Amino acid sequence: MTRSETGEICMPRDIVKKFDVSFLRILDEEGNCDELIKPNLSEGQIKEIYELMILARTFDEVALKLQREGRIGTYASVRGQEAAQVASAYSLGSADWMFPAFREHAAYIVRGMPIEMLLEYWGGDERGNKIPENINAFTVAIPVSTQILHAVGFAWGAKLRGDKKAVLVYFGDGATSEGDFHEGMNFAGTFKLPIVLLCQNNQWAISFPRARQTAAETLAQKAFGYGFEGVQVDGNDVFAVYKATKDAVEKAYRGDGPTLIECITYRISDHTTSDDASIYRDPKELEDWVKKDPIDRLRKYMKHMGIWSEEYEKKTQVEATEKVRKAVEKAESIQTPVPVDMFASTYGEMPPRLKEELESLS
Repeated sequence: MTRSETGEICMPRDIVKKFDVSFLRILDEEGNCDELIKPNLSEGQIKEIYELMILARTFDEVALKLQREGRIGTYASVRGQEAAQVASAYSLGSADWMFPAFREHAAYIVRGMPIEMLLEYWGGDERGNKIPENINAFTVAIPVSTQILHAVGFAWGAKLRGDKKAVLVYFGDGATSEGDFHEGMNFAGTFKLPIVLLCQNNQWAISFPRARQTAAETLAQKAFGYGFEGVQVDGNDVFAVYKATKDAVEKAYRGDGPTLIECITYRISDHTTSDDASIYRDPKELEDWVKKDPIDRLRKYMKHMGIWSEEYEKKTQVEATEKVRKAVEKAESIQTPVPVDMFASTYGEMPPRLKEELESLS
């Protein structure tokens, strides 16, 4: 307690807590790298990450063509976000789990999801959404932010069981405006769960810009309101994304709770093939972000380090094209589902009502 110059009593106004959001960049747009903080990745691992990014982009380009040809349905492009997805998914251990939204094709590919199943799903066949037993990934979540609650529940279960595993959940900037995000964040912080919440801030929630979604200067700072760490990284920098995610995963293993990672990236394509971003997006903004392409950035670094060549690039592109071509053939050779599948796959044991409906159908 103090007194003012006029003798009035003044109660102290202490600062209870201050928060700082750090921004991490290791690899710049010209391929220059801060070797002092670069994660410990071998040349072989860097090449593997690069090849996975090329594969993801090749898949994306083919999927867009297939949609325009009427061979798959509405599709959400991942172009421009390959580093945010590949580097983060690559940081996971085999026992860890991934919970995607609907644009995480690159992350799925890293986790080993058969490409033909991704095409099968986007072609309207839900059998493509049946995750193989050996892949620790959840199904596609179309409703915005609902997967956050699923991931938090799974992480809580892992903690209760004493399992040493981390959960990585993906979502976009638009999801941070949803109630599910805040409920999930509160639960994760309160129970100190082993979860990494990775926000791909691609600047647009369909046609709604990041600037109109929140008054917060960063999305990362929202973590502090729920009692845990929030960090911001250059989402087009594979090394920064890998390091931030790896650190958060290790933190989860130690029982030190959740981390929110905000990856600053950009959605180069339309929101989906049902959208036309040219209506609401400044062409100059798009042009500026194309120059920050995550694959080009890593390629420049690999050139600097002498681990890239024209021959290697051609081989990588050819192999990716062939993998996707074979996946397309396999997906399109799968027998078309029949109506009975809807009834047989809904319940473990078909209830009488559904049996009656099935009989009336036949």
